[in-house]
Amino acid sequence: MNRKHRVLRRIRGAVAGMASTLVLFGLADLIARAFSPSAAPLLTLGQAIIPLAPPAAIKPVIALFGENDKLVLVLSTGLGALVLGGLIGALAVSRRRLALLLLIVAGLVPAVVIALRPEAGILDLVPTLIGLAAGIATFIVLFRFGGFTVPAEASEFVVPAEAARRSDHDQSGPDGSTSPDPLSRRRFFTLAGTLGAIGAASIAAGQTVVSLAQDAGAAVAKLVLPDPAKKASPIPASASADVEGTVPFVTEAKDFYRIDTVLAPPVIDPEEWSLRIHGMVENEVTLTMDELLDLPLEEHHITLTCVSNPVGGELVGNATWLGFPVRELLARARPHQDADMVLSHSFDGFTASTPIEALRDDRESLLAVGMNGQPLVPEHGFPARLVVPGLYGFVSATKWVTELEVTRFDEKTAYWTDRGWDAKAPILVASRIEVPKPLAKVAAGDIRVGGTAWAQRSGIETVEVRLDDGDWTKTELAEEVSIDTWRQWRAEFAEVEPGSHTLTVRATDKDGTVQTAKRRDSIPNSATGHHHIQFRVE
Repeated sequence: MNRKHRVLRRIRGAVAGMASTLVLFGLADLIARAFSPSAAPLLTLGQAIIPLAPPAAIKPVIALFGENDKLVLVLSTGLGALVLGGLIGALAVSRRRLALLLLIVAGLVPAVVIALRPEAGILDLVPTLIGLAAGIATFIVLFRFGGFTVPAEASEFVVPAEAARRSDHDQSGPDGSTSPDPLSRRRFFTLAGTLGAIGAASIAAGQTVVSLAQDAGAAVAKLVLPDPAKKASPIPASASADVEGTVPFVTEAKDFYRIDTVLAPPVIDPEEWSLRIHGMVENEVTLTMDELLDLPLEEHHITLTCVSNPVGGELVGNATWLGFPVRELLARARPHQDADMVLSHSFDGFTASTPIEALRDDRESLLAVGMNGQPLVPEHGFPARLVVPGLYGFVSATKWVTELEVTRFDEKTAYWTDRGWDAKAPILVASRIEVPKPLAKVAAGDIRVGGTAWAQRSGIETVEVRLDDGDWTKTELAEEVSIDTWRQWRAEFAEVEPGSHTLTVRATDKDGTVQTAKRRDSIPNSATGHHHIQFRVE
């Protein structure tokens, strides 16, 4: 057989392997809808990859894809499985027994991962095992009816009568070599394409897609928020910089950034939720949702920031949060004097290390149940989460929180600190340009610019901008609502000449700390540097 025909056979083998993989994951994902998200092999594999990812890979993924990182992970996991299936199929052309064994082992991997998840039950294995059986059957069928020439050492699952008829599937070429009959080739690709399409359609209708786009309205509707005992101060119109194109002062839930470690946010029944405060305490406390809602809840405007936010990035948002002060909950538990950290635990196993003083001082650290006048949505921590001003979210903003473990930094570590990030992570002074947009084209003449700055726990004192290599110009600040919220700014430059220009911004907080121009990575505690953009005047 010549090289061309060998390559064609390998390609057809790869197609058979990929079609079998689609059937395996597709059927399993579809059946998983009758079970739980833990039963979906594609979702479970993707979730298992998250804690294994090295820090060096996490930052560029978040920087490149932002809140779409989870969708990218699911697609990458599926693509990886498809490539592996194709390689196994190509191997099966010459080593079918080995290829079949590899397919079985590969199909059992998600079953093992599912079995190891603490929330999974034994029945959650059923979809994957059924999918694996269907994938193996597809694999065998495609190779039996695919018109492959069967080497003597690789005829394990081809029946003798079929092997004897293999000449019916082959035609002699001019050089005496054999090649598949065109009708058999068409039949093979039609069958493989049909089965693969069925598998892909099953994934589209399966548990993974449902979980990534789930509607948790029924669970959220169970939670009726009481009127706050202490309402947030009204937001004056002067809190806006009044520059068209700048972000609203309050970020809507749908626009609020989302960075966490779950592919699909859990939907937790508020009637089954509880918070346990334990560890180095005199009195262990357990709080149910009904008990939490009966407490005098407070509203506060608080800006949250992700440590992975690049200079000038969008992983920051400001909202009005409703909750109960964490310091009062800790007071009930009476922490030991030598405790210096609270390790918060999430429903999904995530942990965050918060300095205990940040939860006991006068800042408005909340066990939050509401956001902008509505119950939290699952993407943002429903039914309860932590909101702590002045610290980056990875040490302070635990979603789906279920435990507060009072402990010490020298005894316990958290999810992200184990991966190289800072253990305490105070927010640094930062600013960004929102108008004009990078590479924007604006009309010559007077140019209005605007943006946002933040320095939680100290507040913004001044923001300065510089056009090209000119002097720093002090901007006009919008009214400050709170030191724990961002502050908008605006400035104007008169008679800007046509051509390419740069704009740079820096902020200074009320403690006199000037935003550093030094560029650095987000590890261990936030990216730094001045935000600058290029734009063109025409």
